[in-house]
Amino acid sequence: MVMTDDKGLARHVRRFLRGLIVLVLIGALGVLLIWGFIEGRSEATAEAQREQPVKAAVHVTHTDTGLPTITLSSDLQKQADIAVRRPNTVPYQRQVQGYGSVLDLQSFTNLSNKIATAKGQLAVAQAKLNASQAAFERARVLHGKGEAISTAQFQTAEATYRSDEASAQAAQLQTQNASASAYQAWGPLLGRSLADGTALARDLIQRRKVLVQVTLPVGVSLAQPPQTAFIETTTGQRVRIEFVSLATRTDPKIQGVSFFYTADAASEALPGMNVIALLPVGQPTPGVAIPGTAVVWFQGSAWVYLQTKADTFTRREIPTGLPSPNGGYVVPVLPTMLRLEPDAPASDADSAAQGFPTNESLVVTGAQALLSQEFSAQIQVGGD
Repeated sequence: MVMTDDKGLARHVRRFLRGLIVLVLIGALGVLLIWGFIEGRSEATAEAQREQPVKAAVHVTHTDTGLPTITLSSDLQKQADIAVRRPNTVPYQRQVQGYGSVLDLQSFTNLSNKIATAKGQLAVAQAKLNASQAAFERARVLHGKGEAISTAQFQTAEATYRSDEASAQAAQLQTQNASASAYQAWGPLLGRSLADGTALARDLIQRRKVLVQVTLPVGVSLAQPPQTAFIETTTGQRVRIEFVSLATRTDPKIQGVSFFYTADAASEALPGMNVIALLPVGQPTPGVAIPGTAVVWFQGSAWVYLQTKADTFTRREIPTGLPSPNGGYVVPVLPTMLRLEPDAPASDADSAAQGFPTNESLVVTGAQALLSQEFSAQIQVGGD
């Protein structure tokens, strides 16, 4: 009877364990199903997020006048190292562009030598004339008084005097012709400097200065050429030039009005070099100085960014007709017209001078980063 009860108890225990195992398996299967469901939803959510269009970090629009405007958060401005300030006001001088060439002065030097030789010969002839004239005057006095001088001696003294007089006249004419050649070739001022041997001619011959011929485009004229101007050499150096006179000839390739200017020979302006001349005209007007760090180049034009709001920047084209000595450019504040004659072509400062605002801050560092952000923002990834 006791054995029968033990066997029954064992059967109950086995049934209980089998039931417990089944429940554990069912619970584990449920957990797996729930985990799979949650993971599936998470993956679907992530996939949906990946399929959404990518939003640009910046926003680009255009003003009513077509100027591109970029909106950039303060955090991105810090990352791009954007710095702004009000532009400095400076005088703006309108300019006309001409074409210059640094002249070879060998013919100038040859004329100087020719004049010097003629003057030397004239001095010798004049000295001989002075001596023979004095001798002739003494012979005439003595011969007239019947004193110890023969007619033959008197005639010889006279002949010597007349010969020296003719030589002196020929030397004088040669000197005058040499000076006239200088006047004809180089004009009254340079010609007189050669004839008189003044400091201007000496500086040019001894190459302390170089002579620059500046020619205006056909149809462009100046009421009064500026006393000082600038040339830009092939290396980009700006060299100050000083007005000398109107030129006696034009550049046959340009056919415009020409002027002579001098430049310091220590500059990079070398004989035979072709240069661009920048001639200031008119009265100075208000302008602003654009530092070189603020300028970006796009499609061959110079641009700057103005901060119109705390997070908004507008790209604006600037004229490059007046480079600043310290780099960058000087641009006009108000619209200007540089045409001097009805048919005269305008310089690049003419066509681009539309007035520059002084009440908006200029991006002085980080302009290139703004340009990159502007065009990056226009690349739509997946569409908007």
